[in-house]
Amino acid sequence: METIKTIYSGNLHTQATHLQSGITIETDAPEDNNGRGEAFSPTDLFAAAFGCCMLTVMGIAARTHDFDIVGATAETTKIMGTNPRRVAEIIIEITFPHNNYSAKERRILELSAKECPVAQSLHPDTKQTVKFKFLEII
Repeated sequence: METIKTIYSGNLHTQATHLQSGITIETDAPEDNNGRGEAFSPTDLFAAAFGCCMLTVMGIAARTHDFDIVGATAETTKIMGTNPRRVAEIIIEITFPHNNYSAKERRILELSAKECPVAQSLHPDTKQTVKFKFLEII
């Protein structure tokens, strides 16, 4: 069980502190919803959590199978819907630093990514688009 304490600090800003580690993050409302976009919005964090979760779960799977994904990145795009205002789609492109993964390792990565807890927690109406890209070594 993890606990996060969030304080409303005014001007549509919040500060959320992870009590176990003491790490604090700040949010601001986005420009298209009365904010100034000076920090992650709550829905930005929601989308970012999806990419972070996928990379973490793939890292666990890679470590379990004796390979690594150090340098892998997730580029996350959040698409908002209206009526109600909500995250309608999250697009994630996961890029791996090389293409030397075996077919088995690639399958492990792709399957584990889709099993991350955030992916499993999203509402069924939230479209999940995930792309995997393996870079060529030059």
